[in-house]
Amino acid sequence: MSETGNAQELPARVDRPWWLSLTERLIRPFVRIKPLPPAPEQPPLDTQRPVLYVLEHHGLSNLLILDRACRESGLPSPSARLPGTRRRAVFALSQRRGWFAPRAKLSDRSDRLQELLGDVRSQSELDHLQLVPVSIFVGRAPDRESGWLPVLFAENWVVVGRFRRLLALLFNGRNTLVKFSTAIERDRALEPEVQLESSARKLARVLRVHFRRIRAAIIGPDLSHRRMLVDRLLMSPAVRSAIVAQGSKEKGGQITAQRKARQFAREIAADYSHTVVRSASFMLRGFWSRIYDGITLRYFDQLLEDAPGREVIFVPCHRSHIDYLVVSYLLYRHGLVPPHIAAGVNLNLPIVGPILRRGGAFFLRRSFRSNALYSAVFSEYVRQLMRQGVSLEYFIEGGRSRTGRLLQPRAGMLAITLRGCLAEPSRPVMFQPVYIAYEKLLEGKSYIGELSGKAKKKESLWQLLRAVKVLRQRYGKVVVNLAEPIELSALVQAHSGEKSPTLAASAERPAWFNPLVDDLANRIQQHINQAAHVNPINLVALAILGTPKHAISRPDLLRFLDLAQSLLKDLPYGPRVSLSEMPPAEMVDYALQMDWIQCKPHPLGDVISAEGDAGVLLSYFRNNILHLFAVAGWVACCFLNNRRLSVAGVVRMGQQLYPFLKDELFLPWDSEQFAARIEAVADWLVEREILSKSSDGVFLSRPKEGSDAGFMIRILAHSLLQAFQRYFITLSVLTRNGSGTLTAAQLEKLCYLTAQRLAMLQELSGPEFFDRGLFKGFIQNLRDQGVVTADDQSKLSFGPELEQVAKDARIILGRDMRQGIIQVTPEAMEALAEGA
Repeated sequence: MSETGNAQELPARVDRPWWLSLTERLIRPFVRIKPLPPAPEQPPLDTQRPVLYVLEHHGLSNLLILDRACRESGLPSPSARLPGTRRRAVFALSQRRGWFAPRAKLSDRSDRLQELLGDVRSQSELDHLQLVPVSIFVGRAPDRESGWLPVLFAENWVVVGRFRRLLALLFNGRNTLVKFSTAIERDRALEPEVQLESSARKLARVLRVHFRRIRAAIIGPDLSHRRMLVDRLLMSPAVRSAIVAQGSKEKGGQITAQRKARQFAREIAADYSHTVVRSASFMLRGFWSRIYDGITLRYFDQLLEDAPGREVIFVPCHRSHIDYLVVSYLLYRHGLVPPHIAAGVNLNLPIVGPILRRGGAFFLRRSFRSNALYSAVFSEYVRQLMRQGVSLEYFIEGGRSRTGRLLQPRAGMLAITLRGCLAEPSRPVMFQPVYIAYEKLLEGKSYIGELSGKAKKKESLWQLLRAVKVLRQRYGKVVVNLAEPIELSALVQAHSGEKSPTLAASAERPAWFNPLVDDLANRIQQHINQAAHVNPINLVALAILGTPKHAISRPDLLRFLDLAQSLLKDLPYGPRVSLSEMPPAEMVDYALQMDWIQCKPHPLGDVISAEGDAGVLLSYFRNNILHLFAVAGWVACCFLNNRRLSVAGVVRMGQQLYPFLKDELFLPWDSEQFAARIEAVADWLVEREILSKSSDGVFLSRPKEGSDAGFMIRILAHSLLQAFQRYFITLSVLTRNGSGTLTAAQLEKLCYLTAQRLAMLQELSGPEFFDRGLFKGFIQNLRDQGVVTADDQSKLSFGPELEQVAKDARIILGRDMRQGIIQVTPEAMEALAEGA
């Protein structure tokens, strides 16, 4: 950084020693300072009042870096004398002693502070003194590391000697971070009624805590003593109680139970290593540049403002195993500590597992509800991490999405986290949803098999070694959007009715706890969707898959891409939704370059198509953005088989179906907001001449058959059509079997078989059409909405409300599709009977 003009206006009384000036000239070529931004609420430093800078550790390099940072920022020099004293305007909390002197004691800090405060109290000129804590980190910025030596000598929690510090300056001096914190006023540090000794002890304690908090935020918490963490975990009351309970069931009693608990703790606990994290960031930089054309992080500045003083829990969507690496790498590269990540125990592979542990991964089993001891150990481990201020990351979907949609949340980790927060509320908790957008997936081929019904392959070291071949391909761009954060305190108060309720670890869950967990889970998914990024592959997939044979002329494709871009810009889904700025023609060329589509020349015009596996995988990227086009898709669906409908009718039917769409796509509006959105989208389609409105504004009409506008309507409608087909399948199976006949599990299986058969007969695109999870969610939603109820034998009963929903579905679906569903349904019933 260049020196500012303010540095030339400093008082002339700054008498820097000659040896300090000489040393600074020697190290100047090796040091480049990057000041960290102040917190938004931090008041500016008053340069007209006396300033005393407080460092964590004494050292010549720290003095030189501080002096230069002050000059470059236009702040008073630390080499200046404090008014009325011979002291310079800098104080080190930890004083380095002579070469052969014993290590300084903790009490020495208080003694030296007491001496300092005595000088301050005796000088009236220092009545308005400002004590400014300054943190200095040499070698923290991973995005500028150029080799292994900078990694080895980067900043950590160890207090290094003079020679190692010199090497750190030589290798990492150009990546030096300086943080000026909020000034401590003289009256706060030196209260008139308090004895000098007590004030010194209090100030030393405050400064120690402050420097540890800043260091933890910049380079990560001090987790170098894993064995001690495991010991503390086993001594906690909750785990001790679980050991006693387990001991009563074991042949070896509590000794065996204690041994099991320790094994569980070691299986779970991370073994965080700053050196491994820095080394991994160095290696990943080359890996990303080899397979991706760029990785972008958006809306990070807001997180940087919100994170200090809060427990941050990152909750990304889960699309790929790369998610773990991308989020941690980007946070570390932008100056935050990588969170500790909850990873499935299936990833605890030889060689890979220990590396992941040292990168901050802790492992959990897929299910441990029936294992009380394991549950107690895992829950206590999460509480220990939160107690230390460690940020966490986990995926509430439970596993990777194979369809591109957000999965229904599994709230186990959320419940464990909330119990930990409520048991020991030490700092505000903030959930940070994260949206990750890919243009091509490393696991694409395996997803094709799983979507087609094949069993998921278990992760193994051999499978990982075979994945090296991914380095031969390019996977486009990756965009990571940070969504609007969720403050936990407001939600807790809304559900519990108390401002700060506490919940002991061993206490029973109150009635409001489960609704709180469900509400938080749904809000996280909604916030993730409200931070979606729309890339060219998403829009091309939406257009191509909206055609019967996955083929479209180039002009039609360009028209639809322009229409979709305009819709997202004119009626934004959320403030953090981002959109590729590529023109439609460039989008098509880009998708061709990525081998997602093919261009077939023809005398009447080129035809763009997706064939084979590409068509299946494109459904994944279409599903990423289905929620963004849900309202437009609904309006378009209304006019597939109807020439004219009233605006009120479109709104009424939409509100009736909205609870099911909202649950499936995690839409953010309530019923009235959804109605207003329908009207806004309908008006927009009228403005674009896709629909027409009667002169009195009551009715909407579809365009002429075969027109360009009619073709656009069909593509938009297709994005939601399969959802309505699944709904009708469920309603058809229910009504044909009658009320009180089927259980929820039987209905789910019947729907799955019907949809699978129908997809075979009618070549419906997208294997997610017969996804059992989507049927299960819809059936549960029918129960939640009171459309169906379960009797004492778990049989589903329904009344006239179901008939009305089915009647509206007939308006949306064509006769051929309805008849096809009705014809296939009995065959599925027979298959169920044979299976029984």
